[in-house]
Amino acid sequence: MAGLSTPDAAEAVSGHDLGALPAWDLTDLYAAPDAAELTADIASLETDVQRFAARYQDKLADLSPAEMLACIETYQRIDIIAGRIMSYAGLRYYQNTTDAARAKMLGDLQGRITDITTPLVFFSLEFNRIPDATYEAVFAAADGPARYKPVFDRMRAMRPHQLSDELEQFLHDNSVVGAAAWNRLFDETTAALEFQVDGETLGLEATLNLLTDHDRARREAAARALAVVFDRNVKLFARIHNTLTKEKAIEDKWRKMPTPQYGRHLSNHVEPEVVEALRNAVTAAYPRLSHRYYALKAKWLGLDRLQVWDRNAPLPTASARVIGWDEARATVLDAYAGFSPRLAELAEPFFDRGWIDAAVTPGKAPGAFAHPTVTTVHPYVMLNYKGKPRDVMTLAHELGHGVHQRLAAGQGELLSSTPLTLAETASVFGEMLTFRALLARTSDPEQKKALLAGKVEDMINTVVRQIAFYDFECKLHAARAQGELTPDDINALWMSVQAESLGPVFEFMPGYETFWTYVPHFVHSPFYVYAYAFGDGLVNALYAAYEGGLPDFEGKYFDLLAAGGSKHHKDLLAPFGLDASDPEFWDKGLSMIEGLIDELETLDG
Repeated sequence: MAGLSTPDAAEAVSGHDLGALPAWDLTDLYAAPDAAELTADIASLETDVQRFAARYQDKLADLSPAEMLACIETYQRIDIIAGRIMSYAGLRYYQNTTDAARAKMLGDLQGRITDITTPLVFFSLEFNRIPDATYEAVFAAADGPARYKPVFDRMRAMRPHQLSDELEQFLHDNSVVGAAAWNRLFDETTAALEFQVDGETLGLEATLNLLTDHDRARREAAARALAVVFDRNVKLFARIHNTLTKEKAIEDKWRKMPTPQYGRHLSNHVEPEVVEALRNAVTAAYPRLSHRYYALKAKWLGLDRLQVWDRNAPLPTASARVIGWDEARATVLDAYAGFSPRLAELAEPFFDRGWIDAAVTPGKAPGAFAHPTVTTVHPYVMLNYKGKPRDVMTLAHELGHGVHQRLAAGQGELLSSTPLTLAETASVFGEMLTFRALLARTSDPEQKKALLAGKVEDMINTVVRQIAFYDFECKLHAARAQGELTPDDINALWMSVQAESLGPVFEFMPGYETFWTYVPHFVHSPFYVYAYAFGDGLVNALYAAYEGGLPDFEGKYFDLLAAGGSKHHKDLLAPFGLDASDPEFWDKGLSMIEGLIDELETLDG
């Protein structure tokens, strides 16, 4: 599932003001929760899994090329049935997470499908034990599974780090009282936090949302309330981080992972030196990007120094105009069509066939995402649309994911999934097309400045802030390897990257040192954060090639999206003359952000 944003909890606009907002039609998956087809698919899945395990367990290395192809295609069909069932249950749940019946259906099916598919655990473990010579011969044969080789090459990259079947099973079973339990403790703790802001009791999301309020006093009250509660809970959060970091170090040692980051690089199918080149390019650009932009922002806000509660403050001249759904649809589709009529055609069914759920409704999951479901159906997009300019950008972003998923579906279930580092390609590109279209039709200088500033802040939050997060994690894991960390130790690591990335115009209030406590990525997905910067930088470099008039950019772009996960990023970027392992590649992307700051300075006059 590809996602973008967290909800803006304040000032939801009524559906009447926005026009008719679309809702999902899930009948393309199943007609109803009690549909006969759903019951039949569950029964079919159980039978198919048992037959698959009986037919192939302990025999993978002896299969002929044609038999291996049949095996993989059978596995893929099983994957599609399970994916279709869980997509339906999950999407119904996201529509109303407070509906007990929907929650029960999702929980019951998760347990049922997990139990049914347990006999498939052998597949990847046994596949990785196939001798190299046998593997290469089977996948090279004309009547074999050659087109699926990228999937299994990526799987076999884990071979040097795979443990015995018994140990792998132990880790799987033990996870419910290990990492999963600590993750759940973190989630339940953050969900239960309460913050007192101007006499009002708020949850975490609503309090964080106040940091974008027009009223500076309100922003400050929210920031100070966050600091009070984070400090009150900092010992618990330090315990969670100490434990998970140590647990990861132990598993990494058993798996012979050379660095704490290496497992993430493997799963992202990206070389460590490419990530290092990205990290170095971004940190070197801090003065040209975040330091420079925030100095401008201080001037616009009439301040000598910025406080942390000013970082995401709207500009005083920013419009509060509400954009209706019809206008949002036209804006995005026109921007897509301006690049290519085909892009708009791929996006149009989302609006017309019940593939978007846009309204803010009670119990609906927060944020926005595009869920690909399975390649034999189509993606679904979820929004919480309130009519703000940023909501239009979110629509453009998630539609980009949806179009990407539609194009990649031609690869089939196993090959359609795009590695994390390339998953944001179409979404950020679609957002950039829409941003440029909005900018072109905005004549008022103050509104143009607000649009540009909003885009620059989004990019800084995606690139600069996420690389600062990545550096914090690197420092955290390195320090934990030397021994237990006190809350003050972790606070100091956090402040070292914050001061470096945000720049000298910031003054940090007492208490900001604890703001690492609420970031879920550090707990749920160690070192995940650099993928945001990777995706944004990659798209910025692509967009620079587009603006530069690269011959047949459109055809090459559609080929890239349609490739899904069938090619490595190096092969996908080669037609554009780009190479992510070249440090200059990232400078091209960063220069896009610099160019937008240049435009702001010009408007500033």
